[in-house]
Amino acid sequence: MAVWIVVAAVAVTVGVVAVTRVGATLSDRGPLGNQAARNDLREGRASPDPAAPMVERTFTEEFGEIDVACQGAFAIGLDVRPDEAQGWRTISFETEPDDDIDAVFAKGDRSIEIEVFCNLGEPAVSEVERSTLAE
Repeated sequence: MAVWIVVAAVAVTVGVVAVTRVGATLSDRGPLGNQAARNDLREGRASPDPAAPMVERTFTEEFGEIDVACQGAFAIGLDVRPDEAQGWRTISFETEPDDDIDAVFAKGDRSIEIEVFCNLGEPAVSEVERSTLAE
């Protein structure tokens, strides 16, 4: 009887570990996401593999548009187009290859920060942070 309990516990543990790893890979950056880019950045070798295909995507929000490309695990900021007619302007925009690209837009007392990373070689928004300055 004790053997069956041990076998069941091992099976459950293996199942949980497998589901956790697969789930992280599918729903988040996971081990196949941008860990390679972070490692290269830490070691001072931040450059995309020129043989990797470049995948571009445009993200549209109330601030305007941001174009980001992924080359492997590296995100590259291509362009931003703030909606100037609505009063938006670009505060900052990263263009160099990195594990993610950040851009900050502002309009009056409001700001929006968008972060884009490469999820298995495809640009994906990881976070959009909206803020209002206190009076």
